[in-house]
Amino acid sequence: MVYKNFFLRIIFSLIIFIIYLFSLQDITYLFILGVSIYILIIIEILKYFKKLLFTILFYLFFSFISFYLYIFYNFDLILFNLLIIVIISFDTFSFFSGVLFGKTYIFKIISPNKTLEGYLGGIIMTNIFYITYSYLYDVYFSKIYYLFLINFIIIFASIGDLLQSYFKRKNLIKHSSAFLPGHGGFFDRFDSFVCSIIFMTLISYLFL
Repeated sequence: MVYKNFFLRIIFSLIIFIIYLFSLQDITYLFILGVSIYILIIIEILKYFKKLLFTILFYLFFSFISFYLYIFYNFDLILFNLLIIVIISFDTFSFFSGVLFGKTYIFKIISPNKTLEGYLGGIIMTNIFYITYSYLYDVYFSKIYYLFLINFIIIFASIGDLLQSYFKRKNLIKHSSAFLPGHGGFFDRFDSFVCSIIFMTLISYLFL
């Protein structure tokens, strides 16, 4: 069953990634994709979440407004792709680091499977991945503050993941839905993005 879920996770991750690549052809497509994801998350929330409903919906609304402002008023394709790549790489490296080396469990009350080794492995490997990519392709390598940017993305991605785990824990459910085989639901899959896009929007208006 574990291997089956892992296989399904890879398949549906590839499908989502292909859809994302297609949406990059036009900013309108990207916005439509984002709207669709937020709508599907809201459907999950209304169907399966009973407690903290107003708080969750307000959080999603604030995230969506941030997404809208970023897409139409301060969009940067390279930075947006960086956001997506950091979220995916951190999630992937954290998962494998946790599976291989995870012993020290943290946030047990909120998310019992999270380990310190998983987080550290995700942070270290994501930074190594970014530095290697930058060095090979000469992308922003001279701009050290981009290293700070990706690590703040990691922080907010982690906060988004923990917030979603907290909401699920309060509602006594394991997954936000079963809409995405191998992932759970759309809120499960995009929890890091929901929080990180708020940070990206704020930082773009203030500093970038």
